[in-house]
Amino acid sequence: MGVADTIRREAAELWGEGRGPLLVVIAGGWGVLLGARMIYPVLLPYLRSSFDLSLTVGGLLVTILWLGSALGQLPGGILADRYSERSVMVAGALVAAGALVLVVTAPTPLVLFAATALVGLGQSLYPIARITILSKIYPDRIGSALGVTMATGDLGQTVLPPIGGAIAAAIAWQFGLGFIAPLLLVVAVVLWVTLPARPSTESPADSLSMESVSAVVGKLRRANLGFVAFILFLYILIWQSFTGLYPTYLVERKGLSSSLAGVLFSVFFAFGVLVKPLAGAAYDRIGLRRALVVVLVGPVGGLAVLPFVDGFWPLVAVTALVSTMLGSGAITQSFLSDTIPQEVRGTGLGAVRTTSATFGALGPVLFGALADRGYFDEGYILLAAVLVAVILLTLRLPEQSAA
Repeated sequence: MGVADTIRREAAELWGEGRGPLLVVIAGGWGVLLGARMIYPVLLPYLRSSFDLSLTVGGLLVTILWLGSALGQLPGGILADRYSERSVMVAGALVAAGALVLVVTAPTPLVLFAATALVGLGQSLYPIARITILSKIYPDRIGSALGVTMATGDLGQTVLPPIGGAIAAAIAWQFGLGFIAPLLLVVAVVLWVTLPARPSTESPADSLSMESVSAVVGKLRRANLGFVAFILFLYILIWQSFTGLYPTYLVERKGLSSSLAGVLFSVFFAFGVLVKPLAGAAYDRIGLRRALVVVLVGPVGGLAVLPFVDGFWPLVAVTALVSTMLGSGAITQSFLSDTIPQEVRGTGLGAVRTTSATFGALGPVLFGALADRGYFDEGYILLAAVLVAVILLTLRLPEQSAA
């Protein structure tokens, strides 16, 4: 009963004072955007066949998607600080929808790569504005609110990729990805109608002045975020390497069909739906270090044993074990939101996430290169070793933010 009472109390706090509908809309948009992004790994075998791509080039396609998702976060954060978060999130949904139309009509690999980068760029405008608006709506429960939002993202990643895979198997890969575009248009309309508008407080020239940039850098340096940013980079490198080629690995090394691999891939994110709210609440209660260690220990074992496991149900168990690392995002992003001063929160979050995610985006192409050279299995053992390093670094973090 204690756990049930805690869950009910958290739900009542999140829903109360008219904040619930705003949380639902923000989280729902995030779910559609992430679901669209995660259809790519499921459809990668089809894309490789249609455009004659090697594993390395296929990994590069996913890297381009992640890179686009990283590069726009700093501009998105600056815009979120100076203008309406609603406008930034709506723009992201519209750009992603238009880019998906270009992807499914791409006549050449060059167009495919360029349009994929644009999909990532549209997606990258959303996450910082999402965090800054949630920090204003839930100043005392950012961990729980962000955990719920990220869990909804995992719900989208659970539901949409297998749907895309099933449509691709039944009709064509273009339909398996293209059905997301109308959903994103609906997201843009609902965001615009539901979220409050915030007028500009400064002109764009002011927001980009050298004086303001210097002030932001100084505040971030005093917050001492470099160590956390490095840990975030290593985590993103692991996460993107794993997710970018996992369905392909299941097909080519474990003998699963593309549809079954898509289902197993969705299992990974399905567990995240449960893990992320719990991880966010754990951050609010027990602090950064202990919460992070709890969610990262299991994936070390899961990644290490993955090459030695065969059969659908054993793979389900290993996938579930690895999935607890999804909770780290709710923890680290809540810490960053608490630590960065409010007046530069969007810009600061954008700077940290863009830097970490840009370098972390190299993961899929490097992992694909290993796989092309016959080291697909060994790559997962390497990821487990890097995750051990992340845990050791985590033990040096403070329990609470410096704010």
